[in-house]
Amino acid sequence: MRPQPQIVRVIDLETTGSAPPAHGVCEIGWQDVALGPDGRWELQGEGGSILVNPGRAIPPITQAIHHILDEDVADAPWWHDVARRVLDPYPRRVALAAHRADFEQQFCTPSLTHGQEWICTWKCALRLWPDSPSFSNQVLRYWRRPDGLDQQRGLPVHRAFPDAYVTAHHLRDQLNEAGVAQLLDWSRTPGLIPRVRYGPHRGKAWSELDHESLMGFLTDRDPDIRFTANAEMDRRSGGGAVGRQSAQDLLL
Repeated sequence: MRPQPQIVRVIDLETTGSAPPAHGVCEIGWQDVALGPDGRWELQGEGGSILVNPGRAIPPITQAIHHILDEDVADAPWWHDVARRVLDPYPRRVALAAHRADFEQQFCTPSLTHGQEWICTWKCALRLWPDSPSFSNQVLRYWRRPDGLDQQRGLPVHRAFPDAYVTAHHLRDQLNEAGVAQLLDWSRTPGLIPRVRYGPHRGKAWSELDHESLMGFLTDRDPDIRFTANAEMDRRSGGGAVGRQSAQDLLL
């Protein structure tokens, strides 16, 4: 019996807003990344995108981001008519992935994905590339300059396929650096933020904060900040590390 191919499918959505069910999907894009016979992950296939009728008007403020108009999706299929075949294709993917996957997961519910696990390339970038000036999909694109990324194929920005294509290059490199199991593990927790985001200590490493300042972040409204502050407290107690882990650490 032939072994199942190891494939992760990157997903990107364009929507009418960020809070379903008030908002709906107006485009879905995808790009696969597969494990080759040489043990390296590479992009596989052409990927694609499908316009979706969101069942409601697209607000002008959202049209200004992705430039998808109501008339573009008036005759497009409904979300539930296209979602399952994109999110749960045959052969089954080992995981789905997205940049800031928490957003996609609001629309790509377990009933549509067959309960598939997700890799968040944003959370993984925080761990693997903490020196990046920012962690958006596009800043990582121009800061890292991933091998093989075709500039025009990755445009226009804020359209489903080009964004999925760019994310797939980040995912490929993350998989080759840390592996599926580690990326999934990082993706199950909040983000580990490399530097303080705001306030008088903005831009500092967490290790530079005095104890009182660090304590103030333990009750922050942002779960990523709370998680990171707690991780730094653990580090000071000998229980963990904040920031990039060495290759040796990843094997332990």
